[in-house]
Amino acid sequence: MMDERVSVFQQITDQHEMSPDLRRELIECWITVSNAGGAAGFPFPPVSFDQVALVTDQLIAGLDSQRSRLLLAFVDETLAGWLNVRRDVNPLITHWGTVHHVQTHTGFRGRGIGAALMHRLGDVAREEMGLEQLHLAARGGMGLEDFYGRLGWKEIGRWPGALRLMPGDDRDEILMMLTL
Repeated sequence: MMDERVSVFQQITDQHEMSPDLRRELIECWITVSNAGGAAGFPFPPVSFDQVALVTDQLIAGLDSQRSRLLLAFVDETLAGWLNVRRDVNPLITHWGTVHHVQTHTGFRGRGIGAALMHRLGDVAREEMGLEQLHLAARGGMGLEDFYGRLGWKEIGRWPGALRLMPGDDRDEILMMLTL
């Protein structure tokens, strides 16, 4: 069930909308999630502030209202979770977008923030970006396909053993899609 204090959502569609404080909060969330073993883009914890800041700054620099945006969820004015949605400008595939870095800060897990983000994402993708489908790739062995499945996402394929976390720990990359 969703925590009743959630649900201030904010979109960032341009790098100039990102304050230094919000940038730091986003980086700290990503560090916390990654170092807790979360499948959010950094597979080999521990990660450092500088390591995450470099990738965060690249992500922020690429923001554009039609091609890439951040969706943030706040609880009591604190960043509780976020994700990135991107679309390619190739006219053959501009009708779908890809979801990246879905994460809920570990201090806010179990409150429905991830599900709330994904529901809000559907509205944003359809109504504001004009998308018809969303795609994502999830790390196998983490139960993520069950989480997304409960939200209406369908598994459309797997790349068996595509992710090597360490010798002897190969995971499938699970390809999923949501029709909007």
